[in-house]
Amino acid sequence: MRLFPVVLSCLLFTASQKTFAQYAPIKKWAEEDLLRSAPLKQAHAGISIYEPATGKYWYNYQEDHYFTPASNTKIFSLYAGLRLLGDSLPALRYLSTDSVLYVKGTADPSFLHPDYKVQPAWDLLQQTGKPIVVVPAAMETRRYGNGWAWSDYADDYQPELNEWPVYGNVARVRHHGDTLMITPRIFNDTAHISFRRDNTLDELLIERDERTNRFSVAYNANDKRLQQEEVPFITGGIQDLIYRLQDTLHKPLRAAMTGGPGTFNLLKGIPADSLYLPMMHRSDNFFAEQILLMCSSLLWDTISTKRTIDFIQKSYLSNLPDTPKWVDGSGLSRYNLFTPRDFVSVLSDMYKTYPTERLYTLFPTGGKGTMKNYYRQQFVHAKTGTLTGVVTLSGYLVTKKNKTLIFSVLVNNHNNSATAVRRSVESFLTRIWEMY
Repeated sequence: MRLFPVVLSCLLFTASQKTFAQYAPIKKWAEEDLLRSAPLKQAHAGISIYEPATGKYWYNYQEDHYFTPASNTKIFSLYAGLRLLGDSLPALRYLSTDSVLYVKGTADPSFLHPDYKVQPAWDLLQQTGKPIVVVPAAMETRRYGNGWAWSDYADDYQPELNEWPVYGNVARVRHHGDTLMITPRIFNDTAHISFRRDNTLDELLIERDERTNRFSVAYNANDKRLQQEEVPFITGGIQDLIYRLQDTLHKPLRAAMTGGPGTFNLLKGIPADSLYLPMMHRSDNFFAEQILLMCSSLLWDTISTKRTIDFIQKSYLSNLPDTPKWVDGSGLSRYNLFTPRDFVSVLSDMYKTYPTERLYTLFPTGGKGTMKNYYRQQFVHAKTGTLTGVVTLSGYLVTKKNKTLIFSVLVNNHNNSATAVRRSVESFLTRIWEMY
């Protein structure tokens, strides 16, 4: 009987030694090559690699340290959307009485967005013969997220957030041949836009006043190519929304603080995945932010980023290894703080809950989206993230021997080019793909 504990200890020791030997190359590649490479050697980095089939971590390095995740935050926004929104986006809330159609925004970013030809909310507004009354939604989120850079107000990756986006809340300037035009058309007058020829330019140059919707466009008159640029416009309040809707619908609208007698109905919109896919593939900040707002609108008829984040963390993600500081949907904010094993945890939950065919479609892979110049073998399905000094990558890796791994590599405070950091991480993950 005394021999049994000894034998068991020997077997466990042998198994642990075998496991260590199996994954020892990964530790070497990470600590002797990746972390000591020129792009990363002075950076702060964290790595977590997990195999869901066995429930084993293949490698961890500072997996419990907090990092600014940049656009890896969108993984959590995707998770919230998958959990809460269902198959279709909430397009609009409406109440149709005998004499009036009352409508209320639900934060759906697809309304009149050029990427989407199907427009259920537009069809409802266009087809009704009743007067349309817009009721303001309960909006608890400001037009910019916590910690966003105020000086980026005119950059296309930071449109304002609101209850009823129109045209993606950006003005689009198009120059083709000798034609210049701007959408929405309400900005297409001398009170809103001015044009200036500059034949030294290689592309359109569009700017906007900080506090007004006054745009200036410089263009090369000799360049006849199709050129398009975007700049966010100031969304304003309910009357500004009505002005934009009237200009598009060509019918009068008015505002009222409340609807008529009765309960508002929910109009379902486009398939949710048709929004998730561009959000993940081109890292669309606006879509990511509005996903959290739509979730809140659907659950509480109140539009709030914080409500959605708090609810998701308490109801679905209460068992995360580490409590993240999660403040926005896009990752534009440097207030966000996550650990590598937090990403592995939420990716594992998604892996168990949703078919891989769906997940692998939503996540960019090699040669596509934000990874179009990386991972040509297409063994990675993952979300990139980039800010100054920040490069991140989290997702799924399928090895040559068909083992599925869930990983997160977060790099902060590097002082090299983002491309150099990404190439180093690519080399590290490619070695894992090739050997295992």
